[in-house]
Formats: sequence, C-alpha cells, structure tokens
Amino acid sequence: MKPTRFETAIALIDKKNSEDPNVYHACGLDFPKELLYSQRMSQKLLQFKPDASRALQIAARAQHICRWKIARDEYPMDRVGYLKWRETLKKMHAEITADILKEVGYDGEFIERVSFLINKKLIKKNEESQTIEDVVCLVFLDYYFEEFAAKHEDEKVIDILQKTWVKMSEEGHAEALKINYSERSLALIKQAIS
Repeated sequence: MKPTRFETAIALIDKKNSEDPNVYHACGLDFPKELLYSQRMSQKLLQFKPDASRALQIAARAQHICRWKIARDEYPMDRVGYLKWRETLKKMHAEITADILKEVGYDGEFIERVSFLINKKLIKKNEESQTIEDVVCLVFLDYYFEEFAAKHEDEKVIDILQKTWVKMSEEGHAEALKINYSERSLALIKQAIS
C-alpha cells in the first residue's frame, strides 16, 4: 500500500534528522540526537493529545529538524545571543519542513499552519501552539531533566524548572506531575513550583 502524504512527510523529517552527527545514548544504544528527540516529541504528543491534528503532529516531529546545522556558539553566549539563536533555529526548522511538505503535496494553508506551530506563535492564546510548548516541556522533564539536574547546582535547576513551569498550561502541569522522577528531582520540582 502506498504511504500517505502524512507518512511520507514524517519519513522525510526522520531522514533529515537521522543525519545528525551528534549521538545520544539511551537504552544501551546510540541514536542520532535529533532523530531520537523528534520521535520522543511524537510519542509524548500522542500520549498527551491522542487526537492531535496532522499539522500538530508534523510540527512536533519537526520541532528540532536539522538543529545541529546552527551551533549555539555562533551567537554571543548571553541571554540576547541565546534568544537570537533560538529565533534563527525556529525559522530554519519551519523552512526545511515547508520544503518537505511542498514536496509531498500539501497546500499553502496547511504548510503555513505547520510553520506557525513550529514557531510556537501565540502561546497561551492558541491551543495547538500551547500544546507544542507543553510537549517540549514534557519531553525535557521526562527524558532530559535528570541528566540536566545532575550537572547543575540546585539553584540553577530550580530556576530552569520555574521558567519551564510558567510556559506550560494547567493540563501540562498535571501531565508533568505524572512523570516518574528520582527523589532528588521530585524534591527540586516541588521546591520550584511551591
């Protein structure tokens, strides 16, 4: 059976992300870092919102597409540099994804919607943009938080948790509290949100 446009788009996003030279070790295996991240985004999205639209599913899968192509150190290592880097990345993610969607035959309106979601526009006002933000935060908390917390002082970890929490919806908060954390992490989370 011929794959659908949607399936082809997902496969092409995965193909791009499988080129990531950075490796992430999980479950005893090495994965291209952004390929693993994108698959975790899809999995978490469907756990959180099983009825997510096709546009939302593609935006989640493409959230970090080819992220390694623009290095953080190409920008000043301060807050302004960080924000500029993030904006440039979002634009690139949206453009690469738009090219894939054109290639598989999606129309302009659908492509614009996906770009809007990749850019996480109108968070707190647009339900699907908020869902993407929630899923980004949930993936961080579920898969990357323990590792991050182990490398940093409690004060910095609490600060990052507070910033993460503010970006999330009430529904996102409820989902985040279902994750299985270590005792230390749970204590830090409780401190951050109290």
